[in-house]
Amino acid sequence: MKTVEDDTGKRYLLCKRSDSASLVRDPETGNECYIQNDRLEAVGDESALETAARSVSDPVLTLLTAVHDEETLGLLVELSVRGPLGVRALLDAYDVCESDLHGRLTVLTAAGLLEETDVAGERGYRITETCETALEAIRPSLETTDGSAVEGT
Repeated sequence: MKTVEDDTGKRYLLCKRSDSASLVRDPETGNECYIQNDRLEAVGDESALETAARSVSDPVLTLLTAVHDEETLGLLVELSVRGPLGVRALLDAYDVCESDLHGRLTVLTAAGLLEETDVAGERGYRITETCETALEAIRPSLETTDGSAVEGT
């Protein structure tokens, strides 16, 4: 499978090619259609798998590529539930060594999922809007005791 682009710049996955037209699939919708070959051009800077991954929203894609284990994902979930927390509070609350925590915070900040903030006069971290959007997309709604839904918590 290859990535192709039509004359409007839209990228597709090439499914089948004939003499005059090609069957292509839109990676975002999954819809397939035929497009005339003279309107298509091969794309060399993006693999078919990268094109397929474009069906995932940018915030979720960022989360998936930056978070490599359950503890790191748990750190983001906890920060989303508990709000901004200082570094000392994170070290006291969770069984993680300082260097591991520092490494995770650095990677997540560089990915745009966390941002540094001030918590009670100390350095702390909070999730970004990108992280909040991604977590809402992957976490089911939980029901409260009164039956109402709480999104992403």
